[in-house]
This record gives sequence, C-alpha cells and structure tokens, in this order.
Amino acid sequence: MMETRALSPSLGVAVSGVEDPFDDTLISRCLEALKWRGVLLVRGLDLDDAGQLAFSRKLGEVVALRGREIFTVSLDPSKNPMAEYLKGTFDWHLDGTSDEVPIKATTLTARHVAMVGGGTEFASTYAAYENLSEANRRRYDGLRVVHSFEAAQRLVKPDPSEKELAGWRSVPTREMSLVWERRDGRRSLVIGATADHIVGMDPAESRALLDELLEWSTQPRFCYTHDWAVGDLVMWDNTGILHRALPYDASSQRTLHRTTIVGEEAFA
Repeated sequence: MMETRALSPSLGVAVSGVEDPFDDTLISRCLEALKWRGVLLVRGLDLDDAGQLAFSRKLGEVVALRGREIFTVSLDPSKNPMAEYLKGTFDWHLDGTSDEVPIKATTLTARHVAMVGGGTEFASTYAAYENLSEANRRRYDGLRVVHSFEAAQRLVKPDPSEKELAGWRSVPTREMSLVWERRDGRRSLVIGATADHIVGMDPAESRALLDELLEWSTQPRFCYTHDWAVGDLVMWDNTGILHRALPYDASSQRTLHRTTIVGEEAFA
C-alpha cells in the first residue's frame, strides 16, 4: 500500500510502498508533490535507465543534455567529460537560469554512492519568501537580477584563464525578477550561485543583498538533506528549490543518473 510522509516541515515528501512506478495514481501524487512540496523521494525504487526515462516521460517532456537523455553525474572524467564543471554543483544553485524557460524538474537515481559525504541538500525559496517580513518583501519586490554561468564558475575558480573565461561568457546571461510571481500567484526567489548582480544597484550593496537572501533561504528550517542509498529516486522542482551536492572525495565512485524535464513557464 502506497504511503507518504513529509521529509521536513517546509518541503519534501517520501513515498513508500510503491508496487508499480508507472501507476497513474503515483504519477499524480508525484506531480502534486513537485508543485506543493518541491522534493519527492522514493527509496530503493531501483529503476534502470529505461525505467527512469519511462517514469520521467510520464511527468513531462524529457530534454537531452549534451545529446543524452540520461546524463551521468560523476566527478570521474571517464564517466562525464563535464566533470570539472560539476564542481560548481557544490554551491547552492538553480538549474536553467540561462534559459528563457527554466527546467521544470530533475530526477536523479543513485547508481553508486560515496562512502563519506556526497548527499544532496535542498532549500525551498517558496518557503523562504513566504516567511519574509512585509518590510523585506517590499524591499525585494520589483528588483531584477542578472544571472550568469560565469558567476557560478568563479566561485569554483576565481582566477580563470582567458580560454576558460571565454567559454563561460559564451553562455548567455539572463535578467529576471528577483521575486518570481508565477501564473498561479505563488512567489519564489530566483537566487543562487548564478545570481551575478542586482540591476542598477551598487556592486557591493548588490552582493551583500544577494548573500543575505541566500543565507536566509538556506537556513535549516527551509532545508532537507538527502543521504543517498543505491536505487533511490529523487525528483525536485528546479524553478523554486535550490540544491547543492555536499562535499565528497573526487576519487569516489559516486554516480547518479539524471533526467531533465522541460519547463512550462518563462522567467518573469
């Protein structure tokens, strides 16, 4: 019998007792969890790549990354040629901030886990916004922020070569509302590692404000930390849930397989 429980007060749902991962009732609950709780965990679902793709396609259209619908998350360059860039995932971020329409959701299945560390931490910017004081809501409403791939990569490598810098800057920047009001009226904060600066604000003041908001949004009451076990499936709302990988040894065999679900609503 399928059961659900909250992962934390502010976000997340764990589903147990799953007999058929493609059952319409389960998919409906997944989509509801994605919207209202941000993160969904099914322990030990143990889907292979074909099963993960089939499950993902019931949630929405799957987009290929680097030509592959299944993207390997690993710091081993033999498994993932983009391993160096994945070091940026140790900082809080949203995926797809360089796109007009951000990624709707991501699914990850654990193939190998790290012996030490390697968990994934999530933070709800919906809950963070909802708990702001009225004075701070007025302070942030109307502000616009520029996101860039360069901003995220500089956190990993603050002194890049000219070639690296040119590569980072080949990814377009995007300006959007700091507070994103959705079509359904819900609001979230578009922040994280790619948030470069607030439009029209003094650079030092801009940086202080973005750092302040990130610190507010990632306090424990808005967070959930997932410790991976082989076979776990986790999916989350990429538009309002910040996430980051927790440190682990680069020589670890930690390997996750990812699918990416196409977004439905453009940034404001």
